[in-house]
Amino acid sequence: MVGAYKEHRLKGRTVRIISIFRRDSVQPLYCVFYCGTHWANGMKAEVQMHSDHFGFHFVTTDVLCPNLPDCNPSHVTLATQADAKLAQNQTFLRIQNLVKREEEEFQFNFTVCWSNLFGEYNNVLQVTQTLEMYRLLGVQHVVVYNTSCGPDLERLLQSYTQEGFVEVVPWPIDQHMNPSRGWQLSEHGGDIHYYGQLTTLNDCVYRHMYQSRYVLLNDIDEIIAPYQHQTLPQMMDVLQRQNPKAEVFLIENHIFPKSQFDPSGRFERPRWRDVPGINIMEHIYREEPDYRIYHPSKMIVRPRAVEQTSVHSVLRNFG
Repeated sequence: MVGAYKEHRLKGRTVRIISIFRRDSVQPLYCVFYCGTHWANGMKAEVQMHSDHFGFHFVTTDVLCPNLPDCNPSHVTLATQADAKLAQNQTFLRIQNLVKREEEEFQFNFTVCWSNLFGEYNNVLQVTQTLEMYRLLGVQHVVVYNTSCGPDLERLLQSYTQEGFVEVVPWPIDQHMNPSRGWQLSEHGGDIHYYGQLTTLNDCVYRHMYQSRYVLLNDIDEIIAPYQHQTLPQMMDVLQRQNPKAEVFLIENHIFPKSQFDPSGRFERPRWRDVPGINIMEHIYREEPDYRIYHPSKMIVRPRAVEQTSVHSVLRNFG
């Protein structure tokens, strides 16, 4: 179990638990609620494994819990039996999104969800430049799921967290399974795709469903950048007027190879020389995409419309 969220959009369903399941061992499960003053016996849960798993044994899974009469639950757990007494010693998750806020009440307009930091990733210069670029583009909140990173990046993230611009979500998935460092089982091995990237993206969407008007789903080495507008709010105002019913916007990927440099040298700043990482300002040449092969995209979504997401597209949506 990763996160429990009140489900305001589906009739007869009260809570969605974002989880990770082994694909070949799903058994009947019961949602056991804590109702503020008492535990309620379990109700049979509906288990929905996501369609994207890249062939790995473990998959992001939604567990949908039915409405329970006379219970206003604050916490929930999953059990193999309906008897609440047997489940009381298990770990209960606090149910989030209890209040369905309207957009005018949201804390953020634009939130970026970065999936997993792992290994000794210490690309401080690129991360700093990217965060400051997002600030210029009108993003108020950047969320990163952190398994581990290098010491310099750890300090940088702490500084941005204290300021309130970055939220670091601990993601100790390596304590529970053997996560893969890549996306291909045959090449990278492991239990689950990319340190559970799909699970973190789904959790991030639900975590900000009633906090942020838009959520950007992209990697740490990508920037969703408007080129006809100064900022993301300006761009989305225009796109939303042109497509009033659209809730998911697919943004085409373009690669700026780090092997090609700006010949002018104007961004070779002496004070950046000793900062670990890549100086993205020096890499201004864009590769011509080959449209004959699969050309991926990343996304800007209105999270209230998303039910399940993958990396490059939404799997189930309401809009």
